[in-house]
Amino acid sequence: MVAGLASSSALPRKPNATPELYWQLKKEMIMSEFVIHGHPASPFLRSVTATCEEKQVPYRIARIEPSDMRGEAYRKLHPFGRIPVLEHGDFRLYETQAILRYIDALVPKPALQPTDAKTAARMNQIIGINDWYLFPMVARIIVFQRLVGPALLGLTPDEAAIAAAVPDAKLCLGELNRLLGAQAFLAGEQLTLADLMLTPQLHYIAATPEGGAILKDTALLGWLGRMNARSSMQATLPPPLLRAAA
Repeated sequence: MVAGLASSSALPRKPNATPELYWQLKKEMIMSEFVIHGHPASPFLRSVTATCEEKQVPYRIARIEPSDMRGEAYRKLHPFGRIPVLEHGDFRLYETQAILRYIDALVPKPALQPTDAKTAARMNQIIGINDWYLFPMVARIIVFQRLVGPALLGLTPDEAAIAAAVPDAKLCLGELNRLLGAQAFLAGEQLTLADLMLTPQLHYIAATPEGGAILKDTALLGWLGRMNARSSMQATLPPPLLRAAA
């Protein structure tokens, strides 16, 4: 498992700091331990760990159980009781988008955010689709009812809730498939943060009967296969219970 990062605010800014000293200290800070608070089953946590794997930086997962997320101790890390939370040295950050952008800014290679304005806008649009539509309207319902609830909590799927979410699943997956088109990756011909945000979500969705049926024979399913084959995704697979449920 790889991992790690820290704030660049402590780097020397004095005129007499040589470039060699500056970059040596920055390298040391980048390679410091990168602590990610969350649960291994979370697709959002997996987006962060997969990004660390792509960057080849050291990290450590500080496991948080769902029952602890609303507790007073955890709310000191994340006032809204969600996951993940990043700690890097004395710097703390929550919100997955912000965490991924921080990692990419601190560790510039390989670059995961396009410099071209249109490609960057497409990446941001797709990340927004995930956060505003795909996760809350589709994954949070279908994936929870089909996989997470039964595998981790022993719950019986709510078929009515699943059926009600299927139209939104068709809409979201259809639009992502349209945006992908014949491209290699979601925002174009290079891997971006959009791919790393969406792969963990689509991995779960594709494992449900509803998601599998919608994705059958689509370019989006081909993209998911290519992403799942990447070493970063192989190194960050969900817990065995969920892999078995899927």
